[in-house]
Amino acid sequence: MSHQNAPASALTIPGLEQVYDQLATAIDAVGPAKTELFLVKLALMNANALADPALFQAHIDAALKDL
Repeated sequence: MSHQNAPASALTIPGLEQVYDQLATAIDAVGPAKTELFLVKLALMNANALADPALFQAHIDAALKDL
C-alpha cells in the first residue's frame, strides 16, 4: 500500500501484527468452507468504515500486486 494513501493514524508494526493475528485466528475459526464469505463480509464492513470508494479501490489494487 502506498504511503500517500496511509492515514495519519496508520497502525504501527506491533498494531499490524496484532491485526494479522486476529485475522488469522478468525480465519481458522470459520474454517475453509466459510473463509471466502468471511473475508468478503469483512472487506465490505471495512469499506463502509473507510467511506471512500476510491481509497478502497486503491487498497484492492495494492492487494492484487505480487500475488
